[in-house]
Amino acid sequence: MHPSPRSRHRNSGRKASRLSGPGTPRRDRPSDGPCPVMHRCGGCAWLNLPYRKQLARKQAAMEELFAPLIARFGWDMQVETVFGMGGRAGEDALPAPRGFRHKAVTPFAPGPHGQVRCGFYARGTHEIVHVPDCIVEAPGARRILNEVARAAEACGVPAYDEDARRGILRYAVLRMGWRRDEAILTLVTARRNIPHFRSFLDELQHIDPCVTVIAQNLNDRVTNAILGHSTTVLQGPDRMRDDLLSCTFEISPTAFYQTNPEQTEVLYRLAIEGMDLHDGDVLMDAYCGSGTIGLCAAKDAAETGRRISLIGVERNAAGIADARRNAQINGLENRAQFVAEDATLYIERAAERGERVDVLCIDPPRAGSTPQFLRAACALAPRRIVYVSCNPETQVRDIEQLAQRGYRMTRLCPVDMFPHTSHVETVAVLER
Repeated sequence: MHPSPRSRHRNSGRKASRLSGPGTPRRDRPSDGPCPVMHRCGGCAWLNLPYRKQLARKQAAMEELFAPLIARFGWDMQVETVFGMGGRAGEDALPAPRGFRHKAVTPFAPGPHGQVRCGFYARGTHEIVHVPDCIVEAPGARRILNEVARAAEACGVPAYDEDARRGILRYAVLRMGWRRDEAILTLVTARRNIPHFRSFLDELQHIDPCVTVIAQNLNDRVTNAILGHSTTVLQGPDRMRDDLLSCTFEISPTAFYQTNPEQTEVLYRLAIEGMDLHDGDVLMDAYCGSGTIGLCAAKDAAETGRRISLIGVERNAAGIADARRNAQINGLENRAQFVAEDATLYIERAAERGERVDVLCIDPPRAGSTPQFLRAACALAPRRIVYVSCNPETQVRDIEQLAQRGYRMTRLCPVDMFPHTSHVETVAVLER
């Protein structure tokens, strides 16, 4: 269940009177849809489409995409109906999802007379569209980001000019908790030193008490990437906490954490069901990041009396450090080991040594996996492979390679992680 809505509009009266609004050189044309800037922003291309029709489109797209693969190998299965927010594809009168994005970002740009402009980039451009509120972001998220711009204006912190390559403030990234009233605000700056730093930090601390961590990320490169490589916590603890399923996770300022946690629970439940873990099993979580899927599976097994061993493999050392910490928080440190290594190399060596892995879970990036990894995975010979994908097109390609090496797909579950867009994530279950 989604927690009851919580008010985040706790801004003090003094703040509204002291700070001027974000620089907006002109008003955007009002929209006749649910969002006043939807036609210029382009982030929610399907916002005017009834939600049941969105799910129907996604269902049709997934059936068309996977049908040739299913037919080629003669599998007796069908693509399951899309798991949407509040219902499944084919159901009538589904309410339009709102407030589900718990990560929000704004770019900054200089305006006239020292103004700091913020909002979204207009579709296909770097022109900033000011957004007073965003109906798909967590309640209060956009207000907090707009207040950062007001605080910068009040304190004389200049926005970064990407053409002239001068100024300080490039982006703000806000991560808000779902089940906990905590948030991380990360300022992305072009230089380490921020003018009027103390007064600026004081203004930021008074925006909203849910912001428990304020961090600075240094990005001094000429790039479209938002984050740089160096992050410093300016205020508060190093991390925030949030809960998924029965686990608690600590989240550092630049750690990967799913944007839509409500649907993340749906995705993870389907993955755990597909694992069908037995007492004594060894589960390997490749591309494990901070360990969320594997730890949720291990905790679920422990709560139902099954003792399993978890191996998490991830090339990013910072992600592995977070995973080890999360294992301790959830009392799973004696059942889980996390290895900072390339997953392909690790699995190849594990197969050569004849190590036992009963279930393999993979959640690769959008580019999918690689032929080398898939060959190594099949050499490891787990009885099940659970493939979680954020890009079904590359997943089809990868599953075909697994099928050629002796695996058959028994279940495919599409999940709507991002309503009002064409994006679909999928959980595929394969058996040897």
